[in-house]
Amino acid sequence: MDTADVAEIDDADDVGMPKLGGEARFALEELDEVAVFAERWEHALEAHALLEPARARAKRLERFGHAANAQAPDEMIRSELAWLTSHERHRLASFDKALAHPRTAMQALAPRMKATSAAPTGVDRTIFRRLVDLALPIIGLNVLSVITLAVDTAMCGRLVDAEEALTALGFASQLVFLLMVAMLGLTVGTVAFIARAHGAGETDRANHVLHQSVLLTYIVSAAVAVVGNLGAGLAMELLGADPTVRDLGVDYLRPLFGLTVFFYLNMLFAAALRAVGNTVLPFMIALFSNLLNIVLNYGLILGKLGFPALGVKGAAWGTVIAQGAAVAAMVILLRRDVVKGLRARLGLAPLDRPLANDLFRVGAPAALDMVILNVAFLSIVGMLARVAQVTVAAHGIGLRIQSLAFVPGLGVSQAIGAMVGNALGARHVPEAREVVRGGVLLSTLIMTVIGLTIVVGAEPLIAIFDVDASTELGRYSILWMRILGWGMPVVGVHIALIGMLRGAGATNTSLAINVVGTLVVQVPLSWFLGFVVGWGAFGIWVALPISFVVRMLLGVLAYRRGRWAQVGASI
Repeated sequence: MDTADVAEIDDADDVGMPKLGGEARFALEELDEVAVFAERWEHALEAHALLEPARARAKRLERFGHAANAQAPDEMIRSELAWLTSHERHRLASFDKALAHPRTAMQALAPRMKATSAAPTGVDRTIFRRLVDLALPIIGLNVLSVITLAVDTAMCGRLVDAEEALTALGFASQLVFLLMVAMLGLTVGTVAFIARAHGAGETDRANHVLHQSVLLTYIVSAAVAVVGNLGAGLAMELLGADPTVRDLGVDYLRPLFGLTVFFYLNMLFAAALRAVGNTVLPFMIALFSNLLNIVLNYGLILGKLGFPALGVKGAAWGTVIAQGAAVAAMVILLRRDVVKGLRARLGLAPLDRPLANDLFRVGAPAALDMVILNVAFLSIVGMLARVAQVTVAAHGIGLRIQSLAFVPGLGVSQAIGAMVGNALGARHVPEAREVVRGGVLLSTLIMTVIGLTIVVGAEPLIAIFDVDASTELGRYSILWMRILGWGMPVVGVHIALIGMLRGAGATNTSLAINVVGTLVVQVPLSWFLGFVVGWGAFGIWVALPISFVVRMLLGVLAYRRGRWAQVGASI
């Protein structure tokens, strides 16, 4: 770095107010380099020469700060500028002390210099640790959600009519997925608003948002219960179920639809606790619920432990009872102030319509995201069916692996969303950016390791499904899984940035990214590569990682534009 670099930065003063935050960061980088120079005695004079223009720059930034407070309405610019200039003045004071009393001050600055050199990524270690601590229980919670359906499947596989029962569960699981979509929008909106209120220290507002979300959950649950019970049989028929399988599927779905309020409240409370930084409590309650579910399913499906043998219907009742017990445990704990600043209220109250509109305004695009992904999934299956039926089976095996492989990344994404919301609520835009940088690094590392594991271990993994690698099904399955594996690092970056956008409440941006990546890129490209180019199943599948590259680039662009970083307790 030389004086020409300083001059180049100074020439940017007239660019305009929206770039003040970026200019301040350049100045801070300059001062960091000055500190490295000052650490060595032989560079003390050079450091002093570079420090003077940096000091002048800090004064200009301070003047800009006063101008921003007086003229610029953009809270994000004012917040970021105030934070950066205060830290810059603090560092300048440290460097002045270093030049005046080199021996003592350099010893004080040495640990910081070592920490900086040991962390070339520039990721704040404290924030990184917080992300890990927050994400691990979320990952565990998501794994337990997958296990719930797996337990139902395993128990029903021991029935006399196991083939029909498992087929019914296969069809029903697609409709259960729609249950999640119906509630996903509300939970995303709830996290965004509670996280901001918590970050701003507005406890009353956070509890008001939670109570209003509970009331909206009642409404959504009632609608799903009515529509689901009336349309369950028709939905099974539309999916292609024969009469026997349809009846078994309806027996399984009716308790789930009728008492879906328990499922939704579990989702809601877990999301609210995540927003205030507590992910351990939802995980522990989910662990209790899953253990109870295993015991109840064993009894109600197979007629053990003194329970009646209800077959497939017993699987649904075991799940519903376990979910109800989890809600009861959560409410009892939250009413005893186990989590500071968050209380559960289940009673009826007038609906806050403006807040309800805001919750769905933020959450609806996230729910629509899932609908678009499901449409893309169905279109890909349809294309594969035109290539060969065996590719559809291979696709299903790969998706089972994918559903588990995505769990850690989604956990990190949800942790990023909560921490970004907290930082923006506290008007700390730089901290929000640090969370994103740390989250991208963590998510990418995890997904890269998982991706390499899938690529290297594709053959052993398909053996779990009793598939021989030498068969046509085995070859297609390995091809699909390796395509998935090589795309995992890019998926890690994308998932992290989507977490940032959802946590900030910028769900329209995440929806736009998904529309472009899925409907504009993935689906048309799958058709083009599969049929026009003639690559068959490989062309259809390889469009997925290509589309994630596009999604990732659009996410990076959204991050750099900074419109997501709107501060305050509301959105």
